[in-house]
Amino acid sequence: MNIDFKKLVKPYYEEALKTLVKDVQINSVYDAKTITKYAPYGAGVSKCFSFLKEMALKDGFNVDECDGHCLEITCGEGEKLISIFAHQDVVPVSGKWMYDPFSATIADSKVYGRGTSDDKGPGISAYFALKALKDAGLINNFRVNLVYGGDEERGSSCLTYYFEHLHKEEPTYGFTPDGDFPLIYGEKGITNYEYRANFELNGIKEIDAGTVSNAIIDRAKVVVEDPKPMDEYLARNPKIKFEKENDNTFVFLGKPGHGSTPEVGINSGIIALGIVGEVYNNPMMTLLCNEYSDYNGQNMHAKFESKNMGITTYNVGLIKYKDGKFSMTVNFRYPETVNAEKVIHKIQDCSPFPIYTLSTSPFLYFDPDNTPFIQELMKVYKAETGDDTKPLTIGGGTYAKEAKNTVAFGSKFVGKDDSIHSYDEKIDLEDFYNSMYIYAHAIYALGNLKK
Repeated sequence: MNIDFKKLVKPYYEEALKTLVKDVQINSVYDAKTITKYAPYGAGVSKCFSFLKEMALKDGFNVDECDGHCLEITCGEGEKLISIFAHQDVVPVSGKWMYDPFSATIADSKVYGRGTSDDKGPGISAYFALKALKDAGLINNFRVNLVYGGDEERGSSCLTYYFEHLHKEEPTYGFTPDGDFPLIYGEKGITNYEYRANFELNGIKEIDAGTVSNAIIDRAKVVVEDPKPMDEYLARNPKIKFEKENDNTFVFLGKPGHGSTPEVGINSGIIALGIVGEVYNNPMMTLLCNEYSDYNGQNMHAKFESKNMGITTYNVGLIKYKDGKFSMTVNFRYPETVNAEKVIHKIQDCSPFPIYTLSTSPFLYFDPDNTPFIQELMKVYKAETGDDTKPLTIGGGTYAKEAKNTVAFGSKFVGKDDSIHSYDEKIDLEDFYNSMYIYAHAIYALGNLKK
C-alpha cells in the first residue's frame, strides 16, 4: 500500500501544537514535596499524565495509569506489539531564559520551554502520529502502545516499575523519540558515583552547585566566612565570571549542557573547587579540580576509548557542602570495552575521599547491518527525508536501555540545536511536524514487518 504519511498527519498539526503548548506549561520537574501513593514523582508529572489521559480517552484509546509511574495508551489487536517510549518528566530549570521556561512561547517558528525537545515535543508528535494511523484504520493485525514515563531524567525507575512490578509485555519492536535522527544503535554505559566525607572546609560555610547529575553545572554558589580573600583573588583574575548575592555569597557562572557532552559547556562547579582550593588553601579541593578539569579522565589516568562508542566522559553534576558534610556526584559514561567497577576502583586509589556507586546503566548496542527492525527504521527515515546520514552511537542514555528490541529514533534532526538540559530549550516547529509523519510511517512499517 502506497501511503502519503505527510498528507495523513497534516490535518493534525494545529491540534498537536496546541497540545504541546498545554503540556509544556505544566511544570513536571520531580517534586518530592508533593509525592503521594499514585503520584510517585510529584504533582507536576501526575498532572501531565491526567492531561494526556483525558485526551487519549476522548480520542478512543485504551489507557492504563500504571499506578502513577507511567501512562500507557494502547490500540489495535494482534500478536505483534509495537511500543513507543517517551517521558513527561523534565530536568530542573537553570540559567537565564529569554522566555519563561513553562510558558511554551512560540517565536521564530520555534516553541521555547522546558521539555519542548526533551521529551514532551517528540512524545506529542508520536501521539498524533499514532492517532492519525488509528483514525485512518491503518493499525491492522498488530498492537501499538505509547508509554509515557515519569522518571526518565532520574534513572528510569518508571519503566523498571512498568516491566518488573506490573509485568508489562516487552515490545516486538520499539523506539523512543528521545535521541537523534537518523537512529541511535548504541548508547554508552552510565554510572553515577559520589564522593562523600565529613570534614571542616576552612573558610567555607556552604557550597551548592548543580541540580542533577546528568547536566553540566552552570551556577556554583559558594558562601564564605570572610569575603576579603575571595574579593582580592577575583580582583586579580578579572576573566572569572561570577555574581555576588551578598557580601559573603559568590555565584560562579559557567555554561550549561547535557551531562553526556561535557565538552559543550563550562562547568562552574569545577571552577569553584579550584578557586576554593587556592584561596582557602585546601589541597583536597585543588586535587578534585585538577582531576576533573579534563572531562575525559586523562588527569586520573582513566581515559578509555572504543571504535564503536568513542571516549569516556566524567561530568561533575552536583557539589554540596554544609555543616561539615561534603559530597560530589559524577556522571560517568563509557564505551562497551570499559569495566566501570574497575575504573572506579582505580579512581578511588588516588581519591582523598571515599567513593560510593549510586546507580549503573549498562551499555546498549545493536549491529545496524544485521538487525532487521533497525534497517526498517533507516529505510523509513531515508524515504521520508532523502537523507543518507549514517546511524550513530551516543553518550546519552535513553529508554532504549529499559526495553527489549528498542532504539532511540529521533526526534533531533541532523545539524539542529535544541538546547536540551540547558536554558532556552526549544523545538523547531518544522521538525515537530516532520517527525510526526516519520513516526507514523515507522509505526506502520514496524507493525507490518515480518518477524
